[in-house]
Amino acid sequence: MVITERTDIEIDKQQVLRTVGYSNRRKPPSRISSLIDDNIKNAYELIEPSYSYVILNIEGIRRSCVFVEGSIVFKSDVMAQMMEQCKKVAVFLVTIGNQLEEAVCSLSEDGLVLEASVLDAIGSGATEKVAEYVHGRVEEVSRVQGLCTNRRFSPGYCDWAIRQQRMVFRAMNGTSMKVRLTKECLMLPRKSISGVIGICPCGMESYNPCRTCNKYDCLGRREN
Repeated sequence: MVITERTDIEIDKQQVLRTVGYSNRRKPPSRISSLIDDNIKNAYELIEPSYSYVILNIEGIRRSCVFVEGSIVFKSDVMAQMMEQCKKVAVFLVTIGNQLEEAVCSLSEDGLVLEASVLDAIGSGATEKVAEYVHGRVEEVSRVQGLCTNRRFSPGYCDWAIRQQRMVFRAMNGTSMKVRLTKECLMLPRKSISGVIGICPCGMESYNPCRTCNKYDCLGRREN
């Protein structure tokens, strides 16, 4: 059964700062900090955080193919290693809607490039927060069954081809919360995230591809 709900999130200013190029060692000018604060307040009126997920049985893994109930086949060497110990997988889709994206476009058209960039970064952070929330929900459901989860993995990560978005949407059984795919398998609204979360026995150490990857500037890099 596909679970679909709306939720409330708290936008993380530090996450937004990292997205626009600031770190703990490089503080933003007061003007930028104030601009971010103001845009975060406005963003709550523009976002509609919602999510869907479904938990499916993994029927088997052969080489780079993860076979999931419902004739779903995910193809990725990295994912196959991540799912090696898993018996189930949660397939998810999150979005914040298209109002914020429309506001970003409007700012850009008016020549307010900095304001548009800041609001776009806030939208990315908000979308990530919804994905984190879904991960937490899947963890709760799994814990009741005495199981644990591994890390999130999305089409476009590592060797998982973006065209596999079609399989993700197929697994959602038509529940897409008005998110659609382009011919290039990009999602609209753009501020959307899809992917999978492996569900496995607790105590199993899941494979972390980031530990052996040389792409140190990857925004999705997770050492833990």
